[in-house]
Amino acid sequence: MLDMALPLIMDALANAALIFFVAVGLTLVFSVQRILNVAHGSFYSIGAYIAASMGLWLISAGLNPWLSFPALLLSAALVAMVLGPLVERTLIRWTYGRHEAIQILVTFGLFLILEDLQRLVFGVRSIYQDTPMALLGVTEIGGIFYLNYQLLLIVLALAVLFGMRFLIKHTRLGRLLVAVVADREVSLAMGINTDRAFVLAFTLGVFLAALGGALATPTTGVAPGLGAETMVLAFAVAAIGGLGQIEGAAVASIIVAGAKVLAVYYAPAFDTVAPFLVMLAVLLVRPNGLFGTATTRKI
Repeated sequence: MLDMALPLIMDALANAALIFFVAVGLTLVFSVQRILNVAHGSFYSIGAYIAASMGLWLISAGLNPWLSFPALLLSAALVAMVLGPLVERTLIRWTYGRHEAIQILVTFGLFLILEDLQRLVFGVRSIYQDTPMALLGVTEIGGIFYLNYQLLLIVLALAVLFGMRFLIKHTRLGRLLVAVVADREVSLAMGINTDRAFVLAFTLGVFLAALGGALATPTTGVAPGLGAETMVLAFAVAAIGGLGQIEGAAVASIIVAGAKVLAVYYAPAFDTVAPFLVMLAVLLVRPNGLFGTATTRKI
């Protein structure tokens, strides 16, 4: 029984780790700025493309292949530093306080633009760069071999989860973000630079999405359409866990990944719809998600 359950659990946790990076960035942006950023998946795919391209360049240049690991982090940081402040200050900031339909339409338009730009820059062919995964090798657990890279993904996801909790609970930036979330007008009156807080929150969200894409590259590669597929899963996770809930994003990532893996093993025909069937079942019972609560809205 354990021999059957262990591969399912490990596959589910590894998939959940990649989904979590995107979902936690999405929920962070929503909790601070109250925007459902449809273009969030594009940051994931851009991070994947840059990480794959950087890794291939390192190998072709004959450099130490272990440099491919810091390259994953560097690619996510580059995406965040360039696109985070640029998008927030020129486009996202214009949508604050506007109707949700306008916000979704604007970010969806940005998503279409970014997807076309990726095709223009990187082409339409798939890119695969598995050097980090090959370097780490495999580990035998209970007579079954697992990729050490997948185990690393699980550890990194846990590090991000606890890091986000530490940021919010025990740092000045976290307290500022909590204050802005609670009441932006009062925060302004107290002298908090809310515009700066919004830029930092959005840039951090972009970094997490791009990091997820970069880390996924060695296992899945990158191809056109990756951003849209990931974005749909991230929205499912956000809906199940509760919008704006970091712990909810972690639990929901495991639920969604578990449903997807179970479908792959036992009902391949339901592979693509299994996560959304779970989302439907949760929302029928708890419309605000597992960790979400009904809140009053200021008009």
